[in-house]
Amino acid sequence: MFFKILKWLLVTFTLLCIPVIFIGYTFYNSGETYGQQLQSANSSTERITKFGDVIGFVDTNGSHTWLGIPYARPPLGESRWRAPEPPQPWANPLQALQASEFCKQLGSPGESRPPKEWGKPIGAEDCLYLNIFAPSFAPNEIPRADKRLPVMVYIHGGGNMAGYANQFKYSGTELAHNHNVIVVNFNYRLGPFGWFSHPDLNNGDSASNRSGNYGNLDTVRALQWVQNNIGGFGGNPDNVTLFGESAGGMNTYVLLASPLAKGLFHKAIVQSGISTRTTPMSSAQNYLSDAQPGNSGSGREIVNKLLLRDNIVSDSAQATMHQNAMSPKKLNSYLRSKSADDILLAYDTNGPLGFSNVPQLLADGTVIPFKALMEVFSNADHYNAVPIILGSNRDEFKMVAMTDETLVMRKYGVLPRIKNTQHHAAYTGYLNDMIKARGVDEIAIVLSKAQGNSVYAYRFDWDELPDIAGTNMSQLIGAAHASEIPFVFQMFDDNFMNNLIFNEDNIPGRDSLSNSMASYWVEFAYSSVPGKGRDGTEPEWTPWNNDSDSSDKYIIFDDRRDGGIRMSSDAITMEVLHQRLLTDNRFPNNGLHSQMYDCLLKGTTLWSQEEFESLGGSTCENNMFGAF
Repeated sequence: MFFKILKWLLVTFTLLCIPVIFIGYTFYNSGETYGQQLQSANSSTERITKFGDVIGFVDTNGSHTWLGIPYARPPLGESRWRAPEPPQPWANPLQALQASEFCKQLGSPGESRPPKEWGKPIGAEDCLYLNIFAPSFAPNEIPRADKRLPVMVYIHGGGNMAGYANQFKYSGTELAHNHNVIVVNFNYRLGPFGWFSHPDLNNGDSASNRSGNYGNLDTVRALQWVQNNIGGFGGNPDNVTLFGESAGGMNTYVLLASPLAKGLFHKAIVQSGISTRTTPMSSAQNYLSDAQPGNSGSGREIVNKLLLRDNIVSDSAQATMHQNAMSPKKLNSYLRSKSADDILLAYDTNGPLGFSNVPQLLADGTVIPFKALMEVFSNADHYNAVPIILGSNRDEFKMVAMTDETLVMRKYGVLPRIKNTQHHAAYTGYLNDMIKARGVDEIAIVLSKAQGNSVYAYRFDWDELPDIAGTNMSQLIGAAHASEIPFVFQMFDDNFMNNLIFNEDNIPGRDSLSNSMASYWVEFAYSSVPGKGRDGTEPEWTPWNNDSDSSDKYIIFDDRRDGGIRMSSDAITMEVLHQRLLTDNRFPNNGLHSQMYDCLLKGTTLWSQEEFESLGGSTCENNMFGAF
């Protein structure tokens, strides 16, 4: 059952959004994009890469920025569903003055697209471009040799289904300007273009081309580009920190385990990585009716849907027969003949906020190991063991709970109000803590045993949100999924955030915490130890310690009014949640209590039929998670 919930979380946890009826259209048109307008070239930004010179612009804070630099050839035609190749060289200086197209996806409110785009194909397949943010240096003053700067490479979130690098909150311009680092972010293939596998696709080709993990291979290619070219911008290719949030965090976990990423990064930060789960190839390839059934979005099932859409066959049985009779050559030609929109729209789009069910992070044995990642992480010789920070937000799940009518009512049909605060706290608390257990604490325990005192963890607790129209936003949303991102990047959108979420009461605390978090992140990039931050004045952040229950485990990031920044020993595992749940009296009735037991523990070794029945015997599917 955890995996059923996880499918929802992987999609919905990419969404830091409040319903349109409550906040209004301004959220979705709030300056989230960055670099969409063509900027003015500045000769002081001309830099040399192995593919040709590039010219950027002077950003609003005086730092230097380059947008839309190709790190791979466009994955079009025969290159669709193949490992990315290095870009073609260019002769004249490339004007890197505007962000590239988004990678092909369905428009989503969670990625700040306007309502007219929701559920519709946007972006392009030609999208493999990166952006660079650096301090201002004249060409003859670019740092060289041992003066080269740390490089921080960011993987954006979006459930591996949506998102793009040039969102305002991902801009590295303030980190570069304030802390003397080089920041890189990039687009990577998403959804069925980033993850797609069929037994006959790329038949006889290389293992990478057959892997199905094209989005992860894009990340490897971007890191290779950084290794070969970032020195021309003053960055140190021997000091690269890979960091990402949500799906970007899970992709970071994958690259820790991937042999293809060895030596391409030297530290890692996982923000709300949710879990280390990967997908077996049978789920990604097989028919639903196979002995090892595939996913409804598997390669074989999608080909069937395309055949039906094209009226080549009249029903699913005929589609299966027709597909089985196709030669590998004919199948490859057929799939590559389809438009990007045809591919996107072949998937069911009736999931949360119109996202599709695309199998991803495929355990192919080349890009991603066959073994479960937790097993891989148990031995430092079997993965890219680097110093690592991993963390989550205290209230990851609360924004999802806003849509649950058993928890939240709509006053006057519009304004959200929590029905029962105790039940709401129990319901959201267990699922928030499950994410911390699965995505942070249990991983930190394993990693620290394998690689010693180079594992650091955090929890983001900042919830100083104002009441809006009588709704207590701190209670309703709190420290929600993705809310830490602008704190890390020091990028706050005045148009939306400062007018609705931030005000004169909470901005001082917000800015103070943001300064501290950025300082820790950058000090980690410099020294592999977050310690006391870049200036040495922050509370000391010590490594995860397994010695005893009372040993410090992780740091809490919060406003000074709520305890400020401090270390905590309160680790959470699924066994801890199991024991807590058995005696919890906050649920209104036995049905809801046993449903939470079933939702939290079904499919794990902790689930017990006797315990389940003693709590009420009501299954997860019956009510609470029926939509999952």
